[in-house]
Amino acid sequence: MTQFWHDPALPFVESRRASDSRACYRPHSHPTLSIGVVDRGQSRFRCQHRRERLTPGCLVSVPAGVVHDCNPLPEGRWSYQMLHLDPAWASDVLDEAAAGRDIERTLPSTVFIARDPAPYRAFCELNALLFSPAPAADKEAGLIEFLGRRLWCRGEPLAVHLTDSSALADLQRHLLERLERPPSLEALARDHGLSRYQVIRLFRRDTGLTPHAWLLDRRIQQARRRLRQGAGLADLAQELGFADQGHFQRAFKARVAITPGRYRGA
Repeated sequence: MTQFWHDPALPFVESRRASDSRACYRPHSHPTLSIGVVDRGQSRFRCQHRRERLTPGCLVSVPAGVVHDCNPLPEGRWSYQMLHLDPAWASDVLDEAAAGRDIERTLPSTVFIARDPAPYRAFCELNALLFSPAPAADKEAGLIEFLGRRLWCRGEPLAVHLTDSSALADLQRHLLERLERPPSLEALARDHGLSRYQVIRLFRRDTGLTPHAWLLDRRIQQARRRLRQGAGLADLAQELGFADQGHFQRAFKARVAITPGRYRGA
């Protein structure tokens, strides 16, 4: 069973709870700071060249834009919770929390895995509050306190290779401007004075994905935002450049572990 929580009064946060899930995810990223915990079962977390096993009580935090996947062991099930926070909002909270204190004021650019009980307990208390009928003001206060305590980024750091490549940024901008009808790999390379091999290597080096997989990931991110706004499935599939509604549903479920219709309803 999977549950989602989202409140229009708090547009900077979304939460999820999954119980006894066998769903597997393709490598993907989020435009959010993503923090998750494992309740039961075990999973394999993969980020770039690192692979870690997560057990009950583990917490993992992933910066925005970092490609990763986290799946149950073969033939296994697991239960987990996941929190997604707007990076700008979270950064402002950390800046406020650091006022007058000698601590880091900015969002970490590193993945963290915490295996101590305290971060897990703090996360569970927060998520129980978010799924409760408490007022939005109380939920916002809980989020601010949780972020400000920084328990979620005090575990084992996993170095993440993030580069500032203007060539890659130009390629990505080109693709995002043509979501409905993206150029072929050959046309993309030609338009930027590169070979197909160079384009693929740029994407692989900095995102871990091929250009096609990276674009598909961004389409799914846009789909999640538009579905929360109530967009129709058929229109959204066409708007984002999917071959048909079936193609859209398969791609969405492979990265969100739920169909777009169920996600919108949740």
